[in-house]
Amino acid sequence: MAAILETELLWTDESSAQATAQRLAAALLPSPNAVVELHGPLGAGKTTFVRLLLRALGVEGRIKSPSYAVMEVYDLPAASGGGVASHFDFYRFGDPREWEDAGFRDVFAAPGLKLCEWPEKAAGQLPPADLQLFIELMPDDRRRVRAVGARRLVQALA
Repeated sequence: MAAILETELLWTDESSAQATAQRLAAALLPSPNAVVELHGPLGAGKTTFVRLLLRALGVEGRIKSPSYAVMEVYDLPAASGGGVASHFDFYRFGDPREWEDAGFRDVFAAPGLKLCEWPEKAAGQLPPADLQLFIELMPDDRRRVRAVGARRLVQALA
C-alpha cells in the first residue's frame, strides 16, 4: 500500500489552481492511471480544476461538464502517455447502486485516469482514491484545498 500524505493548498485565483493542475499532470506521467476524487459544494471549482488538469495533460477541444451525461471520456495524447481520462459527476445519483447499474465497474477496472466529482453519491462503490481534493470556497472567492492521498501525488502538489 502506498504511503498516504496530506497537505493544504490555497488557490487565490484560477492561475494558482492551474499551477496545481500542471504539477499534478506532471506527477501522473508517463501514463496517467489514477482515481482522483473532487469534494466540495456547488461552485467550489471542481469542474474547473478537472478542465485545467485535462488541458495540462494535453487534451484539446471542448471539455464538457458531465453533469447530465454522468461521464465524459477524453483521449489523452501520446505525449501524456496516451490512454483515456474519464470524468464523472455523480451529483444526480440518488442511490449508490446507480453506479453499478450504469456499468461503471468495468470503466474503473480498466486502466486510465478517473476524475470523480461528488464521489460521496457513489459511496461504497468506488475503488480507493489515489488522491482526494477537498475544495472549500472561502468568502473572498479563494479556495482552501486539502489534498489527501498517495505520497507521490500529494508531494507534487505542495
